[in-house]
Order: sequence, then C-alpha cells, then structure tokens
Amino acid sequence: MKHLLFLASWLIVACAFSADRYTPQEGDIVFQSLPHNPVIDAIEGCTGSPYSHCGIVVKNKRGWWVLEAIGPVQEGPLTRWVAQGRDRQFAVYRLKAEHQPEVSAMIEAARKFLGRPYDIQYELDDAKIYCSELVYKAWLATTGEKMGKTVKLGDLNWKPHEPVIRAITNGLPLERVMITPRDLATAKQLESVLPLGIYEICKTLKKLK
Repeated sequence: MKHLLFLASWLIVACAFSADRYTPQEGDIVFQSLPHNPVIDAIEGCTGSPYSHCGIVVKNKRGWWVLEAIGPVQEGPLTRWVAQGRDRQFAVYRLKAEHQPEVSAMIEAARKFLGRPYDIQYELDDAKIYCSELVYKAWLATTGEKMGKTVKLGDLNWKPHEPVIRAITNGLPLERVMITPRDLATAKQLESVLPLGIYEICKTLKKLK
C-alpha cells in the first residue's frame, strides 16, 4: 500500500509537466507512435521503440505547428500532429541550452525540404525524405554535427519483419544506413522534456482524485 501511495504521489507531481501544460518551444523535437499498420509495426519492432514518427516544433503567424516528413515534407498544426498519434501520446525532446542559438538555422535548413516526397525505402539521400532523416539532415546542415547514431538495417531486429521490409525495399538491404526515431532521440544534443505516455497517466490520476 505504501508503495502505491508513493507511486501515486510521484505521478501527481509529474502531472505538473504533463502534455496539457506543455509549453512549446521552437526547435523542440516531438516523437509519437503512429496508428498500427505493417510498416509502423516494422519500424517499432525493428528498433524496439515506441517511436515511429517525429517532427520539429515551429512557430508561425497561425500558432504552433510541426514540420514533418509524412507524405511530402510539410507543416501542420501541433494540435493536428498530436491527434494523429496513437492514443494522442507523444514525447518531447529539446535542444540543450548550448545548442539553442542554432534553432532558427536548423528550422530554415529543414524547410528547404518542404514538398520533398516521403522515402518509404528509408535511404539517406536527398531525393526523398523520411521523418527522422529530416531532423538529422537539418542539424547536420546547420552544424556539421550528427544528431543521434546512424545504424544499419542489419543491426536491427529485422528478421521478424522481413516480409514487410522486402515489400517496401524490393529486397533486403541489410547494409542500408539509416537514422531511426529511436536513435535520434538518444542524441547527446537533446534532453527529455516530456516522456511518452505521462499525459495518459496524469489524466487517469485526475479522474481518481
């Protein structure tokens, strides 16, 4: 019982940082789980992560939006971005203080890819762009530094998802280098602002109060 009370107390404190009190900041990198389909399940399964999509928070005259590669590279309202995620859950990572001066340039670099088609083959070329690639290349173009660690497909847990991989890549390119949402989130330049799922936990606690 004591353990349950301690956990409840900790979670109530954590609610102070929940999504309904999230204060957006330009350059925040937001991550979410998209609704299940074979490709999304393969991304999450191969990486062992709930993150299957990500984008960059930007501010414009219409409010807070997210710059993302989903279909073509585009910008859309943050509220719509949250709504497209599984159970409306999302996580927020923010550039550490020493990297904040680079935010404007990073966003400008990302916007150069607007309209570029989505890369379902997940290649690190510029012809097409996928979600974590957009963030990775924007930071690389701005600073010359890598954000996160690139990995080869063959280093991931690809075997359970081989049929899907073969279908979308027309083969099994195990040497293909990519930047996954999971590996982007581990970047040394970022710090966690809002963990995935805390929003739903806090809503449940509020109902119990």
